[in-house]
Amino acid sequence: MHHRSVSDASRSPPELAVCGGPPAFASPRYVGTPGIPDRATLHARLDAMLDARRLTNDGPFAREFEARLGELNGGVEAVAVCNATIGMQLLLKALGVAGEVVLPSFTFIATAHACAWEGCEPVFADVDERTHVLDADSVAAKLSDRTAAIVGVHLWGRMCPVEALEALAAARGIPLVFDAAHALGCTHRGRPMGGLGTASVVSFHATKLVQSLEGGAILTADRDLAARLRLMRNFGFAGYDHVVALGTNAKLDEFSAAVGIGSLDCLERIVARNRANRVAYREALDGLPGLSLYEYDEAEDNNFQYLIAVVDPARCPLARDELVAVLHAENVIARRYFHPGCHRSAPYAARPVVLPVTERLSERLIAFPTGEGVDAADIARIGTILETACARAGAVRHALSEGRRARLAA
Repeated sequence: MHHRSVSDASRSPPELAVCGGPPAFASPRYVGTPGIPDRATLHARLDAMLDARRLTNDGPFAREFEARLGELNGGVEAVAVCNATIGMQLLLKALGVAGEVVLPSFTFIATAHACAWEGCEPVFADVDERTHVLDADSVAAKLSDRTAAIVGVHLWGRMCPVEALEALAAARGIPLVFDAAHALGCTHRGRPMGGLGTASVVSFHATKLVQSLEGGAILTADRDLAARLRLMRNFGFAGYDHVVALGTNAKLDEFSAAVGIGSLDCLERIVARNRANRVAYREALDGLPGLSLYEYDEAEDNNFQYLIAVVDPARCPLARDELVAVLHAENVIARRYFHPGCHRSAPYAARPVVLPVTERLSERLIAFPTGEGVDAADIARIGTILETACARAGAVRHALSEGRRARLAA
């Protein structure tokens, strides 16, 4: 393994943009740059859609997309919806969840919002420091007579402690559902994630591994639940003019489904690129003090959709937010996932709760650009930027301070 100190760069380092130099990248490198399906095949599908004049309402592309998602996830039912947030709301409504819902604060805000939008009260539990997913002991401590469901979040493609959460849910006779927005193509003990718990919700937002512009799906082995969800996503219609249930409009349109099918077609290519990028980041960050890559379970399948690093403030010359500011100045749009945590965000911050692991992680994590929006040369350059910033920590901190003063004076 190569080791280096921040002061022994083997090449002439660039002038950092935050200190007055030009940005390293002329165009931004984003977290979640969309993977683009084969254009010729996509155009052919769109021509077929337009020729048929079938644009929505459970069309052939939506049904094909569902069938392929179900097959990918071990033969479960897949119910395609317009986005994953609505999918989670629809699922909670279909399960009759009313009361408190225990979930992690360390997640995208939509997970909590979906629960609150359905009239449930989010109760935030802490996560495991190593895996970043729900800590089952913390969940157990948050359960009450009002608990109506547990919502786990499979983060960075890492599965929750499924068996421990299933035991907690079964003991109380409540559903266990998963926000699986990060977990398509990932496994738990060799099992595809779609059959875990009562149901799982996946996202096909443009920034996700598989994208359909906007979109999502609910995956479940419960056929009755799937049938109920299909009614509910289409206003409760069981025929042209026969309404049998309360419903809403949560359908996935044909254009989005066609993009989703094309994205599934190139899934292996995108995962291979993510895996190669991870190898490149490991080399680029190797030896930088206080900066370590998130470790996956090598025994499981993973999509490597997120490239996460943890900053150790006791060892790294610069704080996480200072590193992010340096990168942004270079047009590397790294993200502070998940900052500041749902429990510190409106409207939930009005009910104070202390979650020490969540609070530490929200101050220490960086998500780097990966996917098809970066290549090995880009990643090497990002490594050089970070190495230079750490070697010149005093100058960087001074430049950031001067920049803040200038903005306040403007």
